Amino acid sequence: QEYLVESGGGLVQAGDSLTLSCVFSDASFKNYAMGWFRQAPGKEREFVGTINWSGSSSYVTVSMKDRFTITRDNAKNTAYLQLNSLKLEDTAVYYCAAAAKKGTQYSVYDYDYWGQGTRVTVSS
Repeated sequence: QEYLVESGGGLVQAGDSLTLSCVFSDASFKNYAMGWFRQAPGKEREFVGTINWSGSSSYVTVSMKDRFTITRDNAKNTAYLQLNSLKLEDTAVYYCAAAAKKGTQYSVYDYDYWGQGTRVTVSS
């Protein structure tokens, strides 16, 4: 059974940056596309972005693409979500997910494994 562990969340001020990490359980990581989602209090889970198995293709949702970047390091079995210029509305629990497919995946239903989430709180 695969598993994912996120880290890197915390309390930051508006305008700050954070890097979230998502460690996959084993070296089969390179066989999975990865995704990031977030869920704000009282709201539904929201797609943030995705990256393909090799890292050669990634996508961040339009409203966030100027501030957020997704990367991966297959040698470390780790995916990353770089958050820049954080805003109050970025406050949420951020989840990484793994899909047993090579290409980028855009729907929550495409993903097979989920991490426990890491909380990001942005204050003014």
